[in-house]
Formats: sequence, structure tokens, C-alpha cells
Amino acid sequence: MIEPFAVPFMGRALTEIALLALICGPVSVFVFVRRLSFVSDALTHTVFPGVVIGFVAGGMEGLFAGALVAGLLTAVVLTVLTRSARLTDDAATAVVLTAMFSIGVVLVSRRTSYTSDLTAFLFGRLLTVTPRQITETAVLAAVILVALAVGSRAWLFRAFDPAGAAAAGLRIGWLDLWLNVLIALVVVAAVRAVGTILVVALLVVPAAAARMVTGRPAVMAVVGGGLVLVAGYAGLLLSWTASLRYGVALTSASAVVLMLVLAYLLLLPVRRRRDRSLTGGLT
Repeated sequence: MIEPFAVPFMGRALTEIALLALICGPVSVFVFVRRLSFVSDALTHTVFPGVVIGFVAGGMEGLFAGALVAGLLTAVVLTVLTRSARLTDDAATAVVLTAMFSIGVVLVSRRTSYTSDLTAFLFGRLLTVTPRQITETAVLAAVILVALAVGSRAWLFRAFDPAGAAAAGLRIGWLDLWLNVLIALVVVAAVRAVGTILVVALLVVPAAAARMVTGRPAVMAVVGGGLVLVAGYAGLLLSWTASLRYGVALTSASAVVLMLVLAYLLLLPVRRRRDRSLTGGLT
């Protein structure tokens, strides 16, 4: 069914999802193999004070710049804490998450006049994506894809053999920094459309679902991106149908994430069959 997507706002929403599919698929692979789910979750929350400041300074148009600055700052601070302060990844992430999110809450509590507008930032506004937002997402997607093309081999080497990567002369600290920056850029690209609460699903579920059918990182990236696109189409269509035909209020961003999680659940039996076949082959 393509008729609903002839409506301009539905077409823009699907375009935004397609751009996010291009980057969330491959980046989620690195989140998966490096076990950075908690870091991804933290980044979705630590952009909050930047969003508040950006909103105060420039209204809705200032959200992008505020989120970008806060995301990049978080990526740098996380890397410095884990590499220099000798903190574990979980401890450093928890410190930065609580500090940044608390700052955002304090800023919001001082100005109740825009609390309702920022609530949309928590849950997303996929159906109100503007051509300017699509352009900004496209620019970020291009930057992220170039970074992936340049650094993917080194990141995979560091993920599976950090000692070997260091012995080969790779600078582990810089690799960690750039990967954190890359995740932050994905968060900034996706957060206005699907919200801080749901964006983590786009960074975790695609690779986790793709892992059910393949163990090759490159294939996982393609499958994960395809799942995001299919879930985006199905979720938007479900939200449209539920609202117009049955009068059920179903937010589009939530519907997209639910479709993505459903894909993961449907692929679970595939993983079980793969494991059984491998076990049978060994015996």
C-alpha cells in the first residue's frame, strides 16, 4: 500500500526513516559487537540539556544545533573518562548520563512555558518532519557513511582483538573517541524524529535482529538497515490505519519501534534453527 505515502507529511516521514536506515543498520553493528548499548542509551539522554539550551536560544530550529553540541561533548567526555580516569565504561557512562540529564531537568523546571514542546522531543514527531530536517539528516548521514567507509576495518579489529589492534599500531583511544562521536551523530540525526526514549531501539535492535540470520558484520549491517526501512514503512502504515480507520491513537514513532521489535521476535526461531544445525554438524 503506497497511497498513504502520497500525502506529503507521510512521504517526508518515510524519507526520514530511509535515511536513518542507511546509518542505523551499520552503526548498530558496532554498538552490538562492542556492547555499547548502555552508551547509546546514555547518549540519547545526555543530549537533553543541549536541546533545552538550543530551544531557548532558537526555538524549534535550535534543537539540532543544541543536540549536536551536547552529543559531541558527551562523546568526548565519555572517552576521556574511560581512557584517562581509569573508570569502567559503565561507571563513566552512568556519571555522564546522570550529570547531563539532571542539568536538562533543572533547565526545564525553570521555564514551564516550553515544557510541552520539549515533551515532543522525548517521544518524537515523525509526522512533522520538515524538508529542512530531512536535509540536516541527509548531511549527517553522508558524514557518517564516509566515516564508516574509512574506519570500519579498524573498529572491527579493535572490537574483536583490542590487544592485537594496539600491537598493530592502532590508537585505541582515538578509535573509541571516533566511534562514540559516530554514535552521537546518529542520535542527533534520529532523536527529533523518534524521540530520546525510542532512538536507542534504532541503535540496538537492528544488529541484534540481523545477528539471528548471519554472523558476518557486513551482512548484518545490510540486513539491519533493511529491517529499519521495512519497520518504518510498516509502522507508519499501521499508525495511519489505526488512526484513520479505527480511531485508535498510535504514535508513528512508537509504531515503527514496535515493528522493529516484532521483527526481532520473529527472527528468534531462525537463530535457534541455525544453532541446532551447527550443533548437529559438530556431532
